[in-house]
Amino acid sequence: MKKQTDIRSRVIWGIRNFLPMLLFPVANFYLFEAYIHNPFKDMKIQIQFLNIALFELLMLLFLMLLGSLRWSLRLQSAFFMFIGLANYYVLEFRSAPIMPWDIYSFGTAMSVAGNFDYTPEKQTVFVMAGFVLLLIIEQIPNLSLNKLSVFPKKAIYAARAVLAGVCVCMLFGFTHMLWQESMIIKFGMYDKLFTPTVISKRDGTAVGFLMELQYITVDKPSNYSDDLAQQILEPFREQAAENPETVQNAPNIIVIMNEAFSDPAVLGDFETNEDYMPFVHSILNGEVANTASGWLNVSVLGGNTANTEFEFLTGNTMAFLPQGSVPYQQYLKEEQPSLASHLKSLGYRTIAMHPYNSTGWDRNKVYPLLGFDEMYFIRDYSNPEKIRKYVSDRACYDKIIELYEEKSKNEPFFVFNVTMQNHSSYSEEFDNFTPDITVTDSKSKTLNNYLSLMKLSDEALEYLFDYFSSVDEDTIIVFFGDHQPTNSVVSNVWKLNGKNGNELSDEDEAKRYKVPLILWTNFDTDITTNTETSTNFLAAKLLERCGLPLYDYSMYLNKLSENYPVVTALRVQDSNGKSMELKSFMGELNNYAILQYNRLFDQD
Repeated sequence: MKKQTDIRSRVIWGIRNFLPMLLFPVANFYLFEAYIHNPFKDMKIQIQFLNIALFELLMLLFLMLLGSLRWSLRLQSAFFMFIGLANYYVLEFRSAPIMPWDIYSFGTAMSVAGNFDYTPEKQTVFVMAGFVLLLIIEQIPNLSLNKLSVFPKKAIYAARAVLAGVCVCMLFGFTHMLWQESMIIKFGMYDKLFTPTVISKRDGTAVGFLMELQYITVDKPSNYSDDLAQQILEPFREQAAENPETVQNAPNIIVIMNEAFSDPAVLGDFETNEDYMPFVHSILNGEVANTASGWLNVSVLGGNTANTEFEFLTGNTMAFLPQGSVPYQQYLKEEQPSLASHLKSLGYRTIAMHPYNSTGWDRNKVYPLLGFDEMYFIRDYSNPEKIRKYVSDRACYDKIIELYEEKSKNEPFFVFNVTMQNHSSYSEEFDNFTPDITVTDSKSKTLNNYLSLMKLSDEALEYLFDYFSSVDEDTIIVFFGDHQPTNSVVSNVWKLNGKNGNELSDEDEAKRYKVPLILWTNFDTDITTNTETSTNFLAAKLLERCGLPLYDYSMYLNKLSENYPVVTALRVQDSNGKSMELKSFMGELNNYAILQYNRLFDQD
C-alpha cells in the first residue's frame, strides 16, 4: 500500500510540475501574440513551434536563475504580459512594433507618452485577463531546485550556474540561427525588414525582435574602402571647386517639415463635407504661380520623425540603415556635412526650430553637428497659440516671421522648422479644438479629427505664403510632411475602398509612404506638378531651384536621381517607373551606399 502511495505521489508531483513546465510557456506565447493578432491564422505551424521553443528556453533560464519553477513561470508570464501590452500600445500609436533600437528613443517616447488615449480594446482586456488567470494557476507547481535533498546545496548552486550559462549560450545560438538564410528558407519565415509589423505577425513578436538584432550594427557595403569613396566623389568634388564660395542675392530658404501632414486621398477615394486642404490641393493642381509640387516618398510611417529630418538634411537614406534605427541618436556623434553646413559656408544664417522639447530625438545635440548656428525650442515661444496640447502651425510661422523681421536686411537666412500641431493621437477631445471635417459613410472620430487638423495646417500655410509674397527679399518655402499618420486613421479610408490594411498590394503599401511636397517662391519660377522624389534627394533639388551652387555630395545625388528618382527604406523606383525592393537595385546603388557609409562611419 505504501509503495502504491509513493507512486501516486510521484505521479501527482510530476503532473503538478512537468505539465506546467511544458504547457505554461506555450500559453504565454499564444497570449503574448494575441495582443496584436491571431497567431493561429497568421503564423505557419512550424514558426509557431519555433517561437514555443524560444519560450521554453527562456523558462529554463528563469528556472536556473531563480531555482523555483513556480516563480520562474510567474516571472515569464508577468514579463510577457507587460511587454506585450507595451508592444500593443507602441503598435497602436506608431504602426510599428517595439524594435531593438527603441531603447535609444525611450526619452523621446516618454516626453509624449501623456498625449495618447490608452483605452484598451476588448481583445486586449481578454488577453490581460488570461495572463492574470495564468499567474494564479502558476501557484500549482512546487518544484524547488534548492530542495532536492539528494544533492548537496553547493552542488545544486554550481549546477544551476552551469545550466544557466548553457541556456544563455543556447539563446545566443538560437538567435544566430535565425540570422541564417538557410533557416529562413527552411521555416518559410518573412524577412523583409522594411515592414516590421508584418515580421512581427508572421514570425512572432519575440522571434522577429531577435531577427532584427543582427541589424543593430551597420555592415560595410560591398567592396567598401575609403579610397574608393574618394574616387567616386572626386569628379563631383572638382566640379564643386569651381563654384563661388559666396553668392550674391541669395534667397531666404524656409523649410517646413510638417508633423504627420499627408493627404489620405492618395490611399483611396472618400467624400467629405468640405475640402480639408483647399490651398494645398490648388497647388498640387498647378493653380498657384511659382510653385513646384508633387509627392515626396519618405522612409518612415506613423513616427520616427527624426529619420525624415536626417534624410533631408544630409542626403543620406534610411535604405542603407536598419529599419527602426534612429541615426540622430545612434550614429551622429561628430560634425556631419549637411544642407545646413553648406548654406552656412555660403553666408547663410542657419536656424533650426521645433516647438517642443529640445531633447526630443537628441535634437539639441545633433543640430549643432549639422551646422545650425541657432536653435529655438518650446521654451523660446512666448505664450504661443496651441491646438489641442501642441503649438499651432500658425504660431510656428509667426515665430519665423518674427525672426525674418528682426534680421539684417539682405542677410540670407535658412530656417528649418519642424512643426508639432498634428502629432498623434487623434482620438481625444479638447476645448481648444473643434473638428469641422466629416467623412461621408464613416463614423471614424480619428479620421475626422485628423482631417480637421489638416485643414488648420492648410490655412496656416496659406497665411505664411501670403506674408512672404509681399516681402522684398527673394524667398523660397519648402513644405512637406514627415510621414503619414498611424493605421488607426487611414484604416477607415481603406475600409471605404474595400481594402484591408493587413493585405495590401505592393502599390498600396508604397502609397502609405507618400506625402505632399511643395516648393514655392515669391519670385518668378516655373509651375511644375506631379514631381516624384524621395527625401534624400530633396535638398539637392532645393539648391537647384534656388539657383545656388551644389556641393559635391549633392551633385552626386542630383545625378543619381535622374536614374533613380525614389530611394527609400521601402523601395527604389527607377526612371522608367519600375519599383522594387532595394536589393534588386543594390548593384547600381552600391556606390551610393559606399559614400553614405564613408560619411557616417569613416570620416577622419
